[in-house]
Amino acid sequence: MRRSGVADLPLHGGSVPEWLYTRMSAIGREIMRILVMEHGTSQVLSRLSDPFWFQALGCVMGMDWHSSGVTTSVIGALKSAVNPIFSDLGIYICGGRGKHSRKTPQELIEFSSKTGNNGEMLVRASRLTAKVDNSCIIDGYNLYLHSFIVSKSGEWVVIQQGMNPKQKMARRYHWHSANVKSFVDDPHTAIVGKNEGIIINLSDSRAEKNRKGIVEFLKLHPDIKNNEIKHLVCEKNHNILQHDIDSRRLGAIFTLAYEKQFNDFVDAILLPGVGPRTVQSLALISEIIYGGPSRFSDPARFTFAHGGKDSHPFPVPLKIYDESIQILHNAVEKAKISHSEKLKSLKALHVLANFIEDNCLPKADVNKIIEHENKMSHLYGGMTIYGPSREKKI
Repeated sequence: MRRSGVADLPLHGGSVPEWLYTRMSAIGREIMRILVMEHGTSQVLSRLSDPFWFQALGCVMGMDWHSSGVTTSVIGALKSAVNPIFSDLGIYICGGRGKHSRKTPQELIEFSSKTGNNGEMLVRASRLTAKVDNSCIIDGYNLYLHSFIVSKSGEWVVIQQGMNPKQKMARRYHWHSANVKSFVDDPHTAIVGKNEGIIINLSDSRAEKNRKGIVEFLKLHPDIKNNEIKHLVCEKNHNILQHDIDSRRLGAIFTLAYEKQFNDFVDAILLPGVGPRTVQSLALISEIIYGGPSRFSDPARFTFAHGGKDSHPFPVPLKIYDESIQILHNAVEKAKISHSEKLKSLKALHVLANFIEDNCLPKADVNKIIEHENKMSHLYGGMTIYGPSREKKI
């Protein structure tokens, strides 16, 4: 992979409630298990190094769709989920936010003593990535989160995040060892954050001579960077708006879940007994697992799987969330015994949704969908940080 984008991530305070965090860990565990089963550990690391896919994963998990908290909560939930089953997945997560980031070297040495990897090399990589993003890239953002994700073979991904309190913004940096030839020549797969104007990035290969001449670097770098890097814009406004979503892609998901011709097919062939609202969630999860990189240009779309803890775009439907987790778990357990029809069904949802998108021209009215989800929320066990959903009286 290469640099894939820049995004604006507003700083959000607060904590993730226990009722959501436990579910984030559970669904994260099952998604990781299926990803490893279907694609292998290297592909999982490649996806984690993609900032758009990572943001979409956080949205599927029910986090605030555009906030800086996505990084902290997703890393924390995955760490608690995948580390205990390292022997099965071959993936281990070190570090985290604040004091946890400072434990990264010790965790990497312990990991290496058990796996035979070169612990000193991994620790050096951890320290250098942090040094580059804190010192070589002088952009007003100070690191407060550093996470090192490593496979049994020693391949690794670094995800770290800095904050700019004055701007109330966060910037996330992604690294992937498969692409790192030098720590000071284009090492990142992506830098995610709002462009605040001229920055100093001494890790850019275009700055080889500029590392000896800062002034020349400042003249050349910003315009070139702006022309090459795509922007994922997450505005400070909490509301999800029509322009945040690819309405054709979202329309295909809702057509798959609710149109009778497709609903009957899903019920009879793929997932008998599963209601359309759960099919909606599973179709979006299947895209997280099977979708290609181009499918994640609008990560906000994935909030329509399980909503958001702050009620945007709608409360987290706990009943649907739990059913999604259970279906994924059952599919994994059966796949461990034999080639599971359940995993085939999950992949078929993705294929069918793509077919509908390409051939049926469905477009979603985001505002109407959000209104409907909020109206039905109490039936799905809707929950937010403010409490459970109540039936709206007419």
